[in-house]
Amino acid sequence: MYQSSKKILVIEDDNITRNLYLKGLNAKGFDTIAADNGHAGIQEAQEHIPDLVICDITMPDMDGYSVLTALRQNPLTAIIPLIFLTGSSTKADVRKAMELGADDYLTKPSTLDELLRAIASRLQKQANLQYWCTVQLEKPAKSVFVDDNTTAIAENFNVGVGETSCREASCQETIIFAKSIFPRIPQLKEVFDFIEAHYHQGITLCDVAEAVGYSPAYLTNRVARQTGETVNSWIVKRRMAGARFLLQNNNQTIEKIAKALGYQDVSHFSRQFRQHHGLPPQAWRKEHQAVSEKELKVFETVTQ
Repeated sequence: MYQSSKKILVIEDDNITRNLYLKGLNAKGFDTIAADNGHAGIQEAQEHIPDLVICDITMPDMDGYSVLTALRQNPLTAIIPLIFLTGSSTKADVRKAMELGADDYLTKPSTLDELLRAIASRLQKQANLQYWCTVQLEKPAKSVFVDDNTTAIAENFNVGVGETSCREASCQETIIFAKSIFPRIPQLKEVFDFIEAHYHQGITLCDVAEAVGYSPAYLTNRVARQTGETVNSWIVKRRMAGARFLLQNNNQTIEKIAKALGYQDVSHFSRQFRQHHGLPPQAWRKEHQAVSEKELKVFETVTQ
């Protein structure tokens, strides 16, 4: 299912166990890297940047906990999923592993099938996340109209407050909640928070990288690895979400909307909008404002 595009690093000091896992993983189509101690494992991880690490805990000189700590402290390896292998299954050991950031925990002796299932589960979670992000971003943002005495309940677990706007309708003030486009990935929260705060200021990849303290190349790789999208793509997607909101909920000119979203050239904004939505901004507005007016009439009816 994941085949040769996925690279697995096995850190295990027992030759028999290590070779068994390597042989089984190779048979399933994975690319494998081997290390017989913690220090070598860290070096291999930094050099090859595997998709997943399998690591023994009890090893001479450097145990698995120290390996995980070192990997998490290095920006190059901080987000690589890690599965622990150990002969101990005490609650304290499992707790320590999870607190350090392990992604799974297998107790020895474990079979090759058990290990493959754990790997498949972890990689499938990554694939699901990327697919989910893709599906959500293809959906047009929807506005939910509520009066100032009502709490907006998100339809999805990651729906958040986007932009707000005041409307003169049947109630004195209407709050418009827009769905957040960003996935909830703790390791990337600082990145997405910066984009959210500054997307309308014409920011670029270099601005985001400088704000979070990484090089542009590393940040691009890190974000793409976890989301399937580049930093620049997320900036554009956030601007497009803002564009949909503004087009649907006010009558400002396209030029003013483009400027409010950080575009210096209205033609650039129009081309980018059309690429993402299949229509130029003015045509999209005409189509969706008609729907918005119908929604508002329904809102006014149920609140009278």
